[in-house]
Amino acid sequence: MLRSMWFALLLGCFSVASAANGPGRAALDAFLDGLVTLQANFEQAVLDTENSRGSLMHGQFLLERPGKFRWDYVSPHKQLILADGRDLWVAEEDLKQASRHYQRTALKGTPAAFLAMEETVDTDFEVVEVGERLGMQWLELIPRDPDSDLNRVLLAFADDELRQMELNDKFDQISRFRFFDVQRNVPIDPQLFVFEGASDWDVLQGD
Repeated sequence: MLRSMWFALLLGCFSVASAANGPGRAALDAFLDGLVTLQANFEQAVLDTENSRGSLMHGQFLLERPGKFRWDYVSPHKQLILADGRDLWVAEEDLKQASRHYQRTALKGTPAAFLAMEETVDTDFEVVEVGERLGMQWLELIPRDPDSDLNRVLLAFADDELRQMELNDKFDQISRFRFFDVQRNVPIDPQLFVFEGASDWDVLQGD
């Protein structure tokens, strides 16, 4: 379930435009080129197998390449997902509980591998041009690993910036992210990528 927390997928009647050397792939490459930090607010909608909205969450996303990111969920419940370059932390403030996972293993085969850890997208995904919709260029990422927790991922770009990330997991749950108030390559306090759970929290060791 940890991998299936990452990013989101749009289910729709997209037609495949071509193999991945078109405008969508060009937008992805342009977005990643020279990217050092990224700061954005996000909205996440989680849909069930009936494609009806189950929940809506808001928060802030911070990225520092290579290897660090922070997802702060602020509503309706506080949750933190933090990668510090070695470990991946998932913290539930209401439960006073955190789990620690080896970052490289936990993120392998997810979009975080090429967004934060600078892995090549083609290593873990077949990349397919989808075409333009809603004023954005779309890419579909199909996991190469048949045992992946993901069925597919969609990325949407406008003006060479990432606007949406969507994923469908193996349970056919859909998470749909929209990014706004995006700031690129601005200084971010390094302390924000250090996990600081309270002394009375339970810390569980994950995979």
